[in-house]
Amino acid sequence: MAPPRILFVRHGETDWNAEGRLQGQRDIPLNDRGRAQADAVGAILPTLHADIGALDFVASPLSRTRETMERMRAAMGLEAGAYRLDPTLREITFGDWEGLTWPELRARDAAAAAARERAKWDYVPPGGESYAMLVERVRPVLDTLTRDTVIVSHGGVARAFLHLLCNVAPRHASGLDIWQGRVLAIEGGRFSWN
Repeated sequence: MAPPRILFVRHGETDWNAEGRLQGQRDIPLNDRGRAQADAVGAILPTLHADIGALDFVASPLSRTRETMERMRAAMGLEAGAYRLDPTLREITFGDWEGLTWPELRARDAAAAAARERAKWDYVPPGGESYAMLVERVRPVLDTLTRDTVIVSHGGVARAFLHLLCNVAPRHASGLDIWQGRVLAIEGGRFSWN
């Protein structure tokens, strides 16, 4: 049986996003632009489902995803805190690289940065995880979905879902832009941006 429709939202912008820092599982809050993006998504979602309040709502437990979810729900006139958390939806971890920008990482360890660029899907940063590992971590989440669901999570998780649900090839999935302030609709093996 095909999984229900997923309306996937990447959390709004953080200062680390703006600076190009690897956040991974660091708990970095939204900035003002990220809050505005969350509010804007709250206006988009009701245009994508006739009875938005009937959907399941689930988020990663990091503060940037929780605030995005709560602002979206409030913008839709729904109770802000009426959603569930799933720790499996945390972002891919970059381990020892978290907090660095790509230029800083290349200056610190050019060989490791180049190795990841050559094999982004399978490369495991020191103390981190690969996209291949992330896919295995998030795969069980899809089995828990029983109805159309709004998920607020992270760019890496979106790439893993696109691989799992839409057969996007690993090399392509690992390089996809996952935009903030928009909704990624995934249904029937296809995806679209709203």
